Amino acid sequence: MYKVLLTCPPMIGLVDRFHDAFAQAGLEVTVPEFTQIVPEDRLIQIVPDYDGWIIGDDPATRAVFEAGKAGRLKAAVKWGVGTDNVDFDACKDLGLPITNTPGVFGREVGDLAMHYVLALARQTYEIDAGIRAGGWPKPSGISLWNKTAGVVGFGDIGRNTVKRLLAHDLEVTVFDPFAQADDLPEGVTLETWPGVEDLDFLIFTAPLTPQTQHMFNKDVLARTKPGLRLVNVGRGPVVQQAAVLDGLKSGHIHSAALDVFEVEPLAKDNPLHSYGMRCLFGSHNGSNTQDAVTAVSLKAVGLLAGFLQARPV
Repeated sequence: MYKVLLTCPPMIGLVDRFHDAFAQAGLEVTVPEFTQIVPEDRLIQIVPDYDGWIIGDDPATRAVFEAGKAGRLKAAVKWGVGTDNVDFDACKDLGLPITNTPGVFGREVGDLAMHYVLALARQTYEIDAGIRAGGWPKPSGISLWNKTAGVVGFGDIGRNTVKRLLAHDLEVTVFDPFAQADDLPEGVTLETWPGVEDLDFLIFTAPLTPQTQHMFNKDVLARTKPGLRLVNVGRGPVVQQAAVLDGLKSGHIHSAALDVFEVEPLAKDNPLHSYGMRCLFGSHNGSNTQDAVTAVSLKAVGLLAGFLQARPV
């Protein structure tokens, strides 16, 4: 029986569903006490006690993997798509098998991106809050059929977001240096960043890399149309918070929907809170549906079991 450390909150939330899968794979799972991530110093202490590790958004650094390698750690799986918190090079150097679970969550995060676009356009969250407070607000929103949206990133999430935007009759522009014009849906244009001047909505679905960090900054803000509605369902540091605050303060940004932030969780004293109904906040929860979590979690168990040469799920 291999011992496995599980530090992925969405999977932990439904962990009872996966006991049979772990058992069939010869894996004994342990869930430590934590909130969003396990700090690096604690990981250095506990990871060496396990043969395998299913990683969430924790700081899976070289120091953690070196400590794990010096102990029992034989393999790891990064749950989900994003890998910016995991030192894959360290694993390669140490001879530790590791992978993520690519090609998942595009539909779920695309759904959330579209939800945010609709919410910012029609200010439904403001109406809900007003009614709960005893009022009957009727803010005048905007239609989507004559608007233009820019989608940054044309991976699985970006493709699904574009599909949903087209179904709502928006004109769509894609920003992705790896995308090919002949691979785009009919009517979608490919633009070089930061050609953002004509956009009504700007939607970030891109992963965090050295090239994408702070792609949206004060210089890019200055190029956007007044009244921009901003959505980020990718990674927090892709969008510079200082630029968002400048845009909200000046009114250049009409409103923003942020499922991710530069520092998570969002602190109570973060200045974004001061903009009230002009900001719609998420909890880095775009992929978290029962259906998707179940499918990806079973995939993660199977991958780890394969690495550990246990019976596959």
